[in-house]
Amino acid sequence: MKRLIALFVAGLSASPVAQAEPQPPNPGYYVTRGTTAMGTVLQVRAYLPAQPTPARETEIARHLEAAIAEIRRLEALMTTWQPTSDISKVNAQAGKDRVTVSPEVFEVLTRSQEFAQKSQGAFDISFYALRGLWNFDEEVTPTIPDAKELKSRLPLINHRNIQLDPKLRTVRLAKVGMAINLGGIGKGYAVDAAVKLLKSRGIADGMVQAGGDLMLFGSKEGQPFKAGVRDPRSLDPSDYFAVCEVKDHAFSTAGDYERSFIREGTRYHHILDPRTGQPARGARSVTVYAKDATTADGLDDAVLILGPERGIPLVESYPDAGVVIVDPQGKVHISKRLQGLCQVVHPPKNGV
Repeated sequence: MKRLIALFVAGLSASPVAQAEPQPPNPGYYVTRGTTAMGTVLQVRAYLPAQPTPARETEIARHLEAAIAEIRRLEALMTTWQPTSDISKVNAQAGKDRVTVSPEVFEVLTRSQEFAQKSQGAFDISFYALRGLWNFDEEVTPTIPDAKELKSRLPLINHRNIQLDPKLRTVRLAKVGMAINLGGIGKGYAVDAAVKLLKSRGIADGMVQAGGDLMLFGSKEGQPFKAGVRDPRSLDPSDYFAVCEVKDHAFSTAGDYERSFIREGTRYHHILDPRTGQPARGARSVTVYAKDATTADGLDDAVLILGPERGIPLVESYPDAGVVIVDPQGKVHISKRLQGLCQVVHPPKNGV
């Protein structure tokens, strides 16, 4: 579900990620591993002041591969693509029995409910009751759902009908036809888990990125990393309209341009407002800055739905969090906590 807009460090390019940091006089040395996981591009990097010995580089590479393996482990628990995952088992029992889930999945569900409550339902993992109605796949003809069918599914979307029992670590969906999907928060949680693993193995500085979820941990010899924010109306994925300094923080971006199509002058995209079942209209893109990737990931979709007026107070209700928003008219909004850390390079381009 995530679409990248945060850009990181010159010299690395892998779609849909584009890297944007100008090359410093002393760039240091990066050990990098990349692959695909959780339906997106995955990149893991360790920063070193200088090139290590071959033996040390091999050791670091093993740690990066262990971080990738941890993300894949969590993906197997949270995916809706495999019937054996915890989430698929919960969906299969909708309106019926409780399902015991792993501690990791229960933690993500608990955080999801927190974001649903604080956003007044703008973030709601039970949006997955709409599965199959919309089609944003570029390889087939995009589909706009029948209005009656869409309306009939909306009563199945309600985070209050997700029943969690922390003592038994069980989950139950109250109504037949309900379904949940962790695409709006699971990548952030996996990024945090990978960073925790790397730090436990002595990797103090670097990056873990899964699509639009980016955690820059540590620093470059005391100096912050820099991340760019993609212009949501530029056709060039490496065109960023703002650059932000980031040190020990996550960046998570939601945008209306990944997995989207335009029909009769209207853009349709895959981030759906759970209250209407329609694509979110509150912003063109939202980039949330937070101390952990789970928080950043859980907030960006909600703000894309709510828009700047309600979204900025929501983000700033979390300690040390901030947001950059491009609103539906292309105006940039930078919350107080990011003023001075984020600089606009050029105004975002116009377009549908």
